[in-house]
Amino acid sequence: MSWESDRLDDQGWLTEGDPSGMLRAVAASAAQVRISHRGVREADLTRVIGEGRPRAIVVAGMGGSGIAGDILDAVCGNGAPLPIVTVRSYQLPGWVGATDLVVAVSCSGKTEETLAVATEAVRRGCRLLVLAAANSPLHAVARQSGAPFVPVTTGGQPRAAVWALSVPLLVVAAELGVLQMDDGVIEEVAKRLEEIAHRCRPVSESFINPGKTLAMELAETVPMIWGSSRLSAVAAYRWASQLNENGKYPAVWGQIPEANHNQVVAFDGPLAQRDIFADDAGRSLRLFMLRDTEEHPQEARRREVSVRMAEDRGVPATQLVAEGAHPLERLATLIGLGDYASTYLALGYGIDPTPVSAITELKARISQ
Repeated sequence: MSWESDRLDDQGWLTEGDPSGMLRAVAASAAQVRISHRGVREADLTRVIGEGRPRAIVVAGMGGSGIAGDILDAVCGNGAPLPIVTVRSYQLPGWVGATDLVVAVSCSGKTEETLAVATEAVRRGCRLLVLAAANSPLHAVARQSGAPFVPVTTGGQPRAAVWALSVPLLVVAAELGVLQMDDGVIEEVAKRLEEIAHRCRPVSESFINPGKTLAMELAETVPMIWGSSRLSAVAAYRWASQLNENGKYPAVWGQIPEANHNQVVAFDGPLAQRDIFADDAGRSLRLFMLRDTEEHPQEARRREVSVRMAEDRGVPATQLVAEGAHPLERLATLIGLGDYASTYLALGYGIDPTPVSAITELKARISQ
């Protein structure tokens, strides 16, 4: 399959190449924020909120569901009064017990790893909150244990439900005094995502559409995506995951300063070299730097030097700056652009962004 940038401005192609509507799902992010916020406000969370602040919050989830825990941790930041841990496996850490809150997150409610962790949390006597599809196996665990349950109403792929899964967690954290966030912040986030949807809409041509522009910069490269802070590193991880699943495309993500201790050496490697006389240009490295407006001074310094070093070696660098006052706003602006870019990248290659056949095959094989 080959990259054809002209496809991005062909409305017929964009419609035919996206039969399951991933672009529509990304465009619905603002509505998803508002609907999930309303849903969690209507849920009975007395057992979670009434018992006060737990010793730790442990979020159990995989893939597009697991990132909800990373978003919670990033938005709470270094000022969080308790540990926030995301578990992406079949088992809880040994230290988790009755004084901790375990949140089981699964868009389908069928994820086997999350089901195993939720069941273990019940056995250990942990406080449990379940976010999942109604009438799913995870919902059954909540019913049987008497745990509070928040239904996930959005359909489609879990990666397209990031806000439906994250907003309830953030609201609960705010109610527990772990995070400073009111309903006004949620509405500002929705407005930010609406603005991105308008700028990145399919009828907007490539030269003024940031989602399409990013897709063209990503195409035919090996993207190295770095976050300049704890918050923007979560966006970098989300970008890489979306490129994997939507674009079926490889990507490397990292966080400053850690990336300066390993990944930066790739600037001197074979993928950083461009042979202008080669018949086939091949894929070469490109740095995408996701910037936060709140950075440690040394992180900011490392970011500046990293970009300069890349450019000195002929490695192109793209920088994007998060926008907004609240950390959740800033994270949403970076995630929103990445969601569009990964979808447009797939369509530019002639790939349907929705199916994940390799994941489906893997699940089928391990179930035999």
